[in-house]
Amino acid sequence: MKKMINQAENIVSEMLLGMLKAYPNMLQQVADLPIIVRKQKKQQKVGLVSGGGSGHEPAHAGFVGYGMLDAAVAGEVFTSPSADKVYEAIKAVDSGKGVLLVIKNYSGDVMNFEMAAEMAAMEGITVSKIIVDDDIAVENSTYTVGRRGIAGTVWVHKMVGAAAESGYSLEALEQFGNKVIANTKSIGMALKPCLVPTTGKLSFELADDEVEIGLGIHGEPGTHREKIQSADQHVDHLLEKLLAESNLSAEDEVAVLVNGLGETTLIELFIINNRVADVLQSKNIRVVDTLVGNYMTSLDMGGFSITLSKLDSEMKQMLQAKADTVAFKRG
Repeated sequence: MKKMINQAENIVSEMLLGMLKAYPNMLQQVADLPIIVRKQKKQQKVGLVSGGGSGHEPAHAGFVGYGMLDAAVAGEVFTSPSADKVYEAIKAVDSGKGVLLVIKNYSGDVMNFEMAAEMAAMEGITVSKIIVDDDIAVENSTYTVGRRGIAGTVWVHKMVGAAAESGYSLEALEQFGNKVIANTKSIGMALKPCLVPTTGKLSFELADDEVEIGLGIHGEPGTHREKIQSADQHVDHLLEKLLAESNLSAEDEVAVLVNGLGETTLIELFIINNRVADVLQSKNIRVVDTLVGNYMTSLDMGGFSITLSKLDSEMKQMLQAKADTVAFKRG
């Protein structure tokens, strides 16, 4: 195993320290816990907390900052953060207006974040939650009841974060967040497994001439395996499924995310986006915003996902609002 690490047990703590030292004017840590918060905490707004297992960087700590998250909680690699750590994040960002938890739909995350919300409620902090389930590939999978939460979570952070920044109440923010989730759909595919540095093992096995369609970001099984084809052929297949689920019509507006899973180069991702843009244009679907790059990765997995968010005027306004974070900037 060739990885630039020291001791496996220190991967997360050293990664977070490196991030803090790179961006000392933007980020700070809660005590010595794996919790990253905004350096300049805004008062009198709903606090926004997300997180999950490490290995998906820049998610989630890279999205802490103005117009997005107030705090991100990092678990060990591919492992949900414990409830007590999520609870500490809730306390750190609460300013009296309540806290909204943005949870990707994995059983461990849902259980621990909900437990943390109950702990906070006992301290008089009002907490609500939204659960991101944008992955249309499979209904139930390893570690998940219902659809999984994957890269569409980035658009949720962006739009819900902007709404929180603009002064939405906790109730209004929860309602808006659920609308964003309902209109955000993703699907991905893997070209090769990732190497998990804590174990030194590959997350799964895949033949050199095969790809897996609909694979999860922790290596959970997808829908099927098939022989590798051209980029356009794979994009057409994935878009066909996305468009069938997204209820999009001519003149509708969308936000597009072409997300790399860690290893796939920007050359490949831009080739993929070229086809995505052409297909949407051929259907007279208007692309308002496009992100291409690594936003929710799976360590060094080869592969990508495509996310479409169908926009209404409220979502479009929040999409285009200012954001200033390590991994995402607007305005």
